[in-house]
Amino acid sequence: MSTAQPIRVLLVDDDQMVRTGLEHILSYVDDIDVVAQAGTGAEALDQVTRHFPDVVLMDIQMPVMDGIEAAGRMRNMPRAPKVITLTSFDTDDNLFRSLEAGAAGFIHKDIAPRDLPDAIRTVHDGEGFASPRATTRLMAMHQSSQESTRRFEARQLLAGLTAKEREVAELVTRGMGNREIAEATYSSQATVKTHLNRVMAKLDSPNRVGVAVTLTLAGLSD
Repeated sequence: MSTAQPIRVLLVDDDQMVRTGLEHILSYVDDIDVVAQAGTGAEALDQVTRHFPDVVLMDIQMPVMDGIEAAGRMRNMPRAPKVITLTSFDTDDNLFRSLEAGAAGFIHKDIAPRDLPDAIRTVHDGEGFASPRATTRLMAMHQSSQESTRRFEARQLLAGLTAKEREVAELVTRGMGNREIAEATYSSQATVKTHLNRVMAKLDSPNRVGVAVTLTLAGLSD
C-alpha cells in the first residue's frame, strides 16, 4: 500500500459549475485531494497562503485578477505551487502569456476527464504538460520562430551583397543561366561568373541552388 501523500490541489475558476465539475472528476482519484477553491486570482493567492497546495488548476479569464497575473505572483511565493492554466479560449496569446508567467501546464476545458489527473500528476512531478491542442500550437509557434530566425539570418547574408551581386542572385533564383544573366545585365559571361562566385562565397552557398534557397528563405524570391 502506498504511503505517499495525496497531491494537494487548489481549483480556481469564476464559474462555480466549472469548479464543481472539476472537483467531481477528481473526487474519484485516490492520489489527488482538492483542498480549496477560489473564484478569482486574488482569492487564489489567499488560498495558497492558507492551504499550501502542490498544484493550482486555474482559469485564465477571471475578474479582479486573471489567472496569468495570479500565476506570476504565485511563482514568487514561499512554497510556490505548480500552476496549470485552464482555458476555453484557443489563442496563442493565452498560451504564450501563461508560459511567460511560469505556468507548468496549459490545458483546455474540453480535456477528457480521464486525462485531467494525469496532467496534474505530470506537473506535480516537475514536468510540463500541454493538452494535445496546446501542444500543436506550441509546435507551430516553435516552427514559426525557427522560420523567423532563418529569414533574419538569410537577410543578414543578403545585406552583404553589392547591388550588382544582388541582381545576379535574383536572376539565378529565376532559373537563368550565365548566358541569360549576361544578356539581362549587359555583361560578359566571365563577369557574371565572377559575380556569382562572390555571391556564393558571401551567402555561404555551395552552388546556384543554395543561392536560390537563401533568397527564398529571405522571402525575396518571385
